[in-house]
Amino acid sequence: MSACRASRRNRIRRRTTVAATGAALAALALSACGSGGTSGGGGETQFVQGKGGTDVVKDKDRRQAAPELSGKTLEGEQLNATEKFKGKVIVFNVWGSWCAPCRAEAKGLSKVARDYKDKGVEFVGLNTRDPDPAPAKAFEKRFEVPYPSIFDSAGKLILRFPKGSLNPQAIPSTVFIDRNGKIAARAIKPLSEDQLRKTLDPLVAEK
Repeated sequence: MSACRASRRNRIRRRTTVAATGAALAALALSACGSGGTSGGGGETQFVQGKGGTDVVKDKDRRQAAPELSGKTLEGEQLNATEKFKGKVIVFNVWGSWCAPCRAEAKGLSKVARDYKDKGVEFVGLNTRDPDPAPAKAFEKRFEVPYPSIFDSAGKLILRFPKGSLNPQAIPSTVFIDRNGKIAARAIKPLSEDQLRKTLDPLVAEK
């Protein structure tokens, strides 16, 4: 019996080690604020690396499907952005209240979100690595953010993006999803208002 118990303990320790390793890898995937490279696209993605860390898939047939963007918002309400905003262009911004580059881009994001809403564009935030919603809510109030943010402290939603796609790799990151639910572009840096418009305009013009 003692040998059986020892075997069970060993199996439990191995499972715990695997889980801890997975958590560590997830934390690495969400590297420190403002960091990250332009990797993540594969040969099948066929994206064109733009200046300043913005990558674009111009060929609609080569875009990869975005994952379901769903979860509880900072207000505690369930949101399935993929379903609710189906047929619209979605701008998916990953941010944290503690992140200085996130604060730098917040006003531009808020303004463009208001300006493009009537053009069939919806913005959705993903608040991550904030252990409590309170600082994130204060951030939204300060910068008058007009769109919802999913609260995902552990960053699990980011890991839904397909490997090799234009997935979020840093904080902040912004992913642009076309009307067909495909990943059209990604920026892994804070974006200015002008950069947001230049990326959005071709997607809005697509038929």
